Parts: sequence; structure tokens; C-alpha cells
Amino acid sequence: MKDPPVIEVNNVTKRFYDLIALEQISLQIPQGEVVGLLGPNGAGKTTLFKLIAGALHPTSGKITPTQGQWPTIGYKPERLLFPNQLRVRQYLAKAARISNVPRHHVSQVVDESLARVNLSHEANKRIKTCSKGVRQRLGLAQILIGNPPLLLLDEPTNGLDLNGQEEIHHCIRQLQAEGKTIIMSTHQLPEVTKVCSQIVILNRGQIHYQNSMEEALAARSHIRIRVNQPVGAYTRVLTAVNPHIEIHDDIIYLRDDAMEMRRDVLVMLLRAGFDVLRVEHRRISLSEVYQEAVQ
Repeated sequence: MKDPPVIEVNNVTKRFYDLIALEQISLQIPQGEVVGLLGPNGAGKTTLFKLIAGALHPTSGKITPTQGQWPTIGYKPERLLFPNQLRVRQYLAKAARISNVPRHHVSQVVDESLARVNLSHEANKRIKTCSKGVRQRLGLAQILIGNPPLLLLDEPTNGLDLNGQEEIHHCIRQLQAEGKTIIMSTHQLPEVTKVCSQIVILNRGQIHYQNSMEEALAARSHIRIRVNQPVGAYTRVLTAVNPHIEIHDDIIYLRDDAMEMRRDVLVMLLRAGFDVLRVEHRRISLSEVYQEAVQ
């Protein structure tokens, strides 16, 4: 049995004067999952984050917790501003006090936050000397101070090199293993396949696709059968067997549940006098799913 969702977004619209940033979007955020929020610039990703975090209010519709009360939310925006003169530990200690961590627990909480993002060895560095990758993890360490169960990460790997990206990916995997629910926006499709278990594709303020990563790729796979001549009038015979059979000249595509009929279709073709030249099982890439959703 699947865990219940953490929150539900129900028919939410957000307007800024005449600009419609989000229009009647609905989705559930599954508990304990890493949800990849994809979409081009201006799709509405940051607006959705701010609505979930409570920094903005919907023009219409509702965002509601499904378990009676709102979970604590940790929100890391894309652009981070730090007091460069402070050291990493000093900054987190101040953040802990602002978060009402008791003074006698601050040192322990800071140590734990640093360890969870692999920054213990950077604790005494001045922030102005830190790399962008360290700063991104420092932002992550900051929102972990209150140990929130729901994390919103806006472009957490933007501008990082491959090593910096992998550090963030490792942190996200570890946090999911702890039971955190994570929503991360990104432009980088390869990282979605590495760390996300769910995907949501936004474009022009509307959700164009949402599914689990596994189902998204499996549902869009197909078997491609090429025969020696156009199928012609025999098309009606094949499509009558299953509506998920598509035919283009001499190529037959078996999609969705039609793929289970591969053997039967091959037998039908051979008995009808066709020569089968090639059979391919092709899985569609996430890039193709994305391009189809935003075109």
C-alpha cells in the first residue's frame, strides 16, 4: 500500500495582475518521494514553490495538507545570498537561533546539519572563500536545521560542475533514505533520471505531464515491427485486435498493452503472407517525453 500524499494542490490558479502564472493546476505530492519539477523558463515552477511554501497565496483553488496539519517545509530558493564575512559554522549557528533552536542545542544541530550535507570539513571557512557547490550545500544545510519532512529545492545544481552536481545528488538520495519528501526543480533532464522517482512537467502555467519515473518511461515504450510491404487493407484486421496498434506504411507500432500481443501479431502477419524484416523494442527517453509535453 502506498503512503498517502503529503499535500494536494487542487485547481490552483495564480495571477499577477493580467499575467496568469499558473492556471487550474492539480497534483499530489507523494510522501517519501523525490519529485522532479520540469519546465522551461517562465513555466511557473518558482511560483508553485512559493505557493507551497506559503510565500504566495493562490488567486483561486487550494493547497492543503492531507494528514491534518501542515508539515514543516524547508525551502531553498535558486539564488542564495550569504553574509560573506561569516564562517560556515557561524552562519548556521545564527540560522539555528533564528529558528528558535535552544542555545544549548545549537552546536549539536549545526554539527548534524553539516554532516548531512558533507560539509563538516568546511565548517571554519569564511563563506566568501567557498565554491558555488559548497554554497549550495550550505543552503541545504540551513533548511535542514529544523529537520523539516518536506523540502523544496529550486534549481539546486544550477551552475555547478559535475562534481558539485554529484555532491548534491548524493545529499538528495541520503535525505530521501531518511524519509524526506523532496520537490526539486531543474532544467537538467539527466539529473532527473538519477535522483527523481516522480516527474511533473509544467509549461505556460499548466501541468502537461505527471507520472512516476518508471511508469513515464515504460508507458511510452513501444515495439516496432517492419514488414516487407505496406500493410494496406490488413490495417483494419490488426487494429480491430487492439486499438493501441498503430500502422504507418510497412511499420507496425505496438504500444501500451498491445506490446503483450507481440507474438500473436507476428503470427497474424506471417499467416497473411508478410515477411517480418525487423522487430525492435524501444524505450522512449525522458528527453522525448519532455519535448512532447512542452512543444
